[in-house]
Amino acid sequence: MPAVLHAKNGAKPDVFENLASLVHPIPRAGEMTSPPTTNPLRSAKAGLRKLIEGNDRFVRGQARFPTVCKEVLANLAKGQQPYATILGCSDSRVPPELIFDVEFGELFIVRVAGNVISPEVMGSLQYAGTHLHTPLFVVLGHEGCGAVKAALEFKYHRVKQRSRIQILVENIAPGLPNSDKRLPKDKLMAAAVEANVRWSMHQLHQTPEGKKAVKRGTQLVGAIYEIGSGRVRFLF
Repeated sequence: MPAVLHAKNGAKPDVFENLASLVHPIPRAGEMTSPPTTNPLRSAKAGLRKLIEGNDRFVRGQARFPTVCKEVLANLAKGQQPYATILGCSDSRVPPELIFDVEFGELFIVRVAGNVISPEVMGSLQYAGTHLHTPLFVVLGHEGCGAVKAALEFKYHRVKQRSRIQILVENIAPGLPNSDKRLPKDKLMAAAVEANVRWSMHQLHQTPEGKKAVKRGTQLVGAIYEIGSGRVRFLF
């Protein structure tokens, strides 16, 4: 986008005239996303397959990124039936709806720095399981997570962050592996990111609600988003 919008013949710039050429036209209703199916996914296997297929489209550069028409919004106003709950990091580079190429109403998303477990996060996850009955839960970490990096610095060098950030750090630190500090930083970081995902999964599995959910057939999986490639690597 140009840094300056120039006026014609020295006249006062018409901002809207200049902006008009930069804005893409709004699609007609017929070109927008059609209303969602009346038979939502209710199995973890089908939901996971849809996430993997969506990420494949995203990586290939064939994502749909739909514009939502009024019919879709009217349908969603009646209620939601997401097939998966995502616990992800707040990092602006990791938007679950985009990296999985999904539409409105398909995912119930909880985002917090470091994808950590806390009472508030557990409340949201319990809502997803109890009221929305999502059959699939995904803990989504990502490469280069700043919260994990801070936890590594605290673990190995006792570097502390500001008070509230330190609460996050100390939530992550117990799940970090005892890796050799002489390893390259990228390997230490990669191991820590994966360990943090598994740590959050472990904490969920240990709750009474988590144990009951597993008995009901709910599936919990871990995943790591590779920022450089756009690929999501699932941990099975």
